[in-house]
Amino acid sequence: MPAMENMTDKSLMGLLTRGLEQLGQDPETHPCSRYLAYIDLLHDWNRAYNLTGVKKRRDMLIRHILDSLTLLPYVHGDHCLDVGSGAGLPGMPLALACPCQYWTLLDSNSKKVRFLHQVVLELQPVNVGLVHTRLQDYRPPQRFHTIVTRAFSSLAEFHRQAAGLLYEGGRLIAMKGRRPDAELAQLAGHGITCDTVQVRVPLLEVTRHLVLMDSGPG
Repeated sequence: MPAMENMTDKSLMGLLTRGLEQLGQDPETHPCSRYLAYIDLLHDWNRAYNLTGVKKRRDMLIRHILDSLTLLPYVHGDHCLDVGSGAGLPGMPLALACPCQYWTLLDSNSKKVRFLHQVVLELQPVNVGLVHTRLQDYRPPQRFHTIVTRAFSSLAEFHRQAAGLLYEGGRLIAMKGRRPDAELAQLAGHGITCDTVQVRVPLLEVTRHLVLMDSGPG
């Protein structure tokens, strides 16, 4: 049995390495063992807490770690917020990838925040803070350069609740699957400009879209 586990870990590491290379990243500059440790924690906790509908570690690696890391070229500044972080996505992988950025992970779900506390306890990232509240009730001590979300609400609602927490020149990033044309039209109707970027998640035969909403020159 131990040999099988070692083979599985080696296979996952190889998969992660290939995925990072497809993202144009140098695997040597990434904390690959910490990504896998995070996946192990998520996999173990998911059995009891149902944190994600993705059940297999291989799929978690692709759909959670690599998917989150598609944001790397678009996140800027050193103070970032992940809204509706859930099990820590995309904020935790991004924080592990970029120790020079401080990430606040916000969620209102108690069991998911409890899981994140365990992740912080075991992986000990020094650049992660956890907030257990709703976005509309959140009053941070300072603003953010980048605010991201993976599954919070509509684009218009995300902008309405989060834009006021940005520094001038800050950026909102919403992760979407298919291009959200109806939501983009709603934004335009409110006079909100944005850019939509198509990204491909390595080893996954689907496309994703990032909606970038900048607050102006900074």
